[in-house]
Amino acid sequence: MLGAIIRHGLAAVFSWSVVCLWGLAAQAISIAEVTPATVPTQPGAPSMPTLRVTGMIEPGDADKLSAALRKIGALTPSKSGAPVATVEFSSIGGSLPDGFEIGMLMRKSGVMAVVRKGDLCMSSCALAFLAGNVHAPSSVYPTECNLAIGGEVAFHNFFLNPNGLRESTLVDPVQSRLQGFTDARSGTALLAKYAGNLGMPPNFVANLIGRPVDRFLYIETVDQFLSFHVCPIGIDRPAIPIDMQARNICNNSIGVSGRAEALIATPMVLAQAKLNLLQRLQENMQSSKAKGRLAAQLASGAVMRVKDEIDRLYEDLRAAGVALPDIVGPTFEIGSKESGAYEARCYVSLSSDDPDNFDVAVQGPRGFAEPSRVPPRNARRLFLFDRDDIINPHR
Repeated sequence: MLGAIIRHGLAAVFSWSVVCLWGLAAQAISIAEVTPATVPTQPGAPSMPTLRVTGMIEPGDADKLSAALRKIGALTPSKSGAPVATVEFSSIGGSLPDGFEIGMLMRKSGVMAVVRKGDLCMSSCALAFLAGNVHAPSSVYPTECNLAIGGEVAFHNFFLNPNGLRESTLVDPVQSRLQGFTDARSGTALLAKYAGNLGMPPNFVANLIGRPVDRFLYIETVDQFLSFHVCPIGIDRPAIPIDMQARNICNNSIGVSGRAEALIATPMVLAQAKLNLLQRLQENMQSSKAKGRLAAQLASGAVMRVKDEIDRLYEDLRAAGVALPDIVGPTFEIGSKESGAYEARCYVSLSSDDPDNFDVAVQGPRGFAEPSRVPPRNARRLFLFDRDDIINPHR
């Protein structure tokens, strides 16, 4: 009971919405079940119950959504981690604590949040949306992706609701300031705890708290999609040369600062790519993890002259755990010039047909290694872009 009183008290004081900024009339949240025939289809996506949530988020709306999810049998997470239902959002925000409650309800239940093309999800709606990311995403694009290109998700700083303050402060100006400070600190603590539970970047809260309330942060760039664990619906491979895509893959995989244009992409003759990579592996036998027969074959000049033997050895080494890239198409050595000397960084092979099909091996101080960063399973194509590229510009 006490928790409910505190919750609704905070909701009266904290607003994370644009109602005061745009002069829009408040309209309480409405929830409608969407029939499968009206849900935009995603190739390979399983059909699942869908609710469409529109309007302002107000106190009690988390309970309203919980009742609607219970009605369609979507309050029990699946054992596989796949989403049990979809909630489509179209809301400009509202109560901050209730946005948190809606978000945690979806996360606990295994419900996926989606923003469709042309829809807005702002402020407290955007925070709720972040919690609706699936835990075990599909490897087939765009199954279980959740932000359509042309849909808008935006965050901004919260503000204190004047109506709530009039009910909770005294005439004494000192007491009023102290109360306002306490309320603002409580709101910041709520936001920090919520962001931590979702695994948001460490600077997420600081960036929002430091922003004017009328300045919005949109999910636009590749870096934001990756950092917020949001998967875009309707994005194809970038319209740049394939060697530039390979450089972006390398840059994203090793997580260094700076744009990928500074890297050098040297194409390998496809028929000789495996031989060239095995020869580089020979240069550092201790890091190859090749033992016994495989080590002997790697050192054998006779084996390295027969194509079938090269192919067989290459796959055997990959099966043994050596970080050799799967050759799926055009293959590049990606390097840079440090102090005037060339230094290899990665070996990238990528398919010309499937933007989600590529592999990379990082050149470390002891030889080939797995990359320190991996692309999201349900949108690997994001690594073909530079992290600063805007792929979902807001209107």
